[in-house]
Amino acid sequence: MKVFLLHRDQDFQVKQGLWDEIYAAMLSGDLFAVTYARRNLERGSDKMTGLPLARAEYDEALIHDLELTTLWNAMAAGDDYLFEMAKRATLSSLTDTDAVTYRQRVLADCLEHEDTIQTLYALALEALENERKVGGFWSGAGPDRILNRSVQILKLHVDVLKRLRQIADEQAPSFHSEGFSRFFAMLRDELADDYMQAVDRHLRELEFKRGLLESAELAKGFKGHRYVVRTQRELNWKERFLPGRGPRSFSFTIPPRDENGFKALEEIRGRGLNHVANAVGQSADHVKSFFSMLRLELAFYLGCLNLRHRLDEQGEPTSFPTPLNVDEVAFSCEGLYDVSLTFHLDGRVVGNDVQADRKELVMITGANQGGKSTFLRSAGLAQLMMQAGMFVGANSFRANVSSGVFTHFKREEDAAMDSGKLDEELSRMSVIADQITPRALLLCNESFASTNEREGSEIARQVIRAMLDKEIKVVFVTHMYDLARSFHAQQLPTALFLRAERQPDGTRTFKLLEGEPLPTSYGEDSYRRIFGGTAAGAKAAASG
Repeated sequence: MKVFLLHRDQDFQVKQGLWDEIYAAMLSGDLFAVTYARRNLERGSDKMTGLPLARAEYDEALIHDLELTTLWNAMAAGDDYLFEMAKRATLSSLTDTDAVTYRQRVLADCLEHEDTIQTLYALALEALENERKVGGFWSGAGPDRILNRSVQILKLHVDVLKRLRQIADEQAPSFHSEGFSRFFAMLRDELADDYMQAVDRHLRELEFKRGLLESAELAKGFKGHRYVVRTQRELNWKERFLPGRGPRSFSFTIPPRDENGFKALEEIRGRGLNHVANAVGQSADHVKSFFSMLRLELAFYLGCLNLRHRLDEQGEPTSFPTPLNVDEVAFSCEGLYDVSLTFHLDGRVVGNDVQADRKELVMITGANQGGKSTFLRSAGLAQLMMQAGMFVGANSFRANVSSGVFTHFKREEDAAMDSGKLDEELSRMSVIADQITPRALLLCNESFASTNEREGSEIARQVIRAMLDKEIKVVFVTHMYDLARSFHAQQLPTALFLRAERQPDGTRTFKLLEGEPLPTSYGEDSYRRIFGGTAAGAKAAASG
């Protein structure tokens, strides 16, 4: 049985080497192991995760710059397991539009039938918890112990599977996505009534309440081999109650104090049960893996439901984006807002409308505190959420899928003084250059502003040109007029210039409008807001 709710034809996976330890712990449901693996990852340990340190640095930068932890906390609603699944799915972007649409439609079904999704998730948890109730077995446990434990587990699983089948019968007609239609059809086909009756019968037989019937062959030295457990034929009433009517048999009795005899008998029993125990154990593991994957994949959709509730409480709109092929250069939105920012504010976040189809470079300039960085984060979040198969924070959003989302945001001064700010910026850009591929999305926020404008503009120009030459889309927020003016003067048809709107009285609307760069960022507004008066007045006072 396969779940296939996150992918059309495979279990949920991510790029090889990415958090393998965490993924294995998540499948097992061991939150202690999940926490341990997370701490190793945070410390940069590639030994535990198999993750190259450069890739880890890139992921950590993305998490920090886009404030992804805030998004994941909203999805998790306090559940560590949901947090890990939200994190893993968001950073494992889909690059195929059909795969994105497949997941979107499954999510749409989840939004319409939340109670059913909660019930399915609860059943998966119940099945996994049942196994813990049965308990484990110690190293070296014999076939008897393994078989008994596996039979107990399967009995509990069968009860849950029957309830899953009942949900499939009742709810299947109201679900419309390909994923859930296949999932419910699979439950109805593979858990048919006659099959479940046969499973119940086999599990009763495996308890061996009428004793164990084995066959064997003689090998050299009169030693037994090829032990096989046989199904015992049901006796009719004559064979049961009339003497001599039953099948002919021979027997012997082991004396009560014959320890060697009992050991020999136990060895014979174990040889016959060994294959049975292995087969039943594998069956129990197979059913467990189904419930583990069901929990894992539904956890992502539960996270999306939690996020939707939080956004509804904030009065923020959501919509399913339109993904376009990676070769199409597209980006357009209406009312796009920063999903993470909305959880830090009492009111709603200002959304932006942008038409940047066929634009490979979007350069954003304008007044300080005008919403430029907020828009940059909203664009990155929307791209990641779209490629995870989620809804986005906007009235509408369409964009091409990217081969990866990369961020290069300004950082605070290095407290340890291991390097200068420019060295640190160049080092982070070097990591990006090693990882980035054509058709990726690069988001830059005040990059290379740590040096003077002339040098910073020249470095940024060369980086932007190199990225554009490799067909990488660049969204660049800057206060460097020399940089913005130089690209605007080229009148590139593939470039769009946005400017943070400022009212004549200095009020920020937090809207971005199309417009050419200006030689000022209106720093005087910030001075007036903090100190009062005007910057010109401050200069006059100082000179006096």
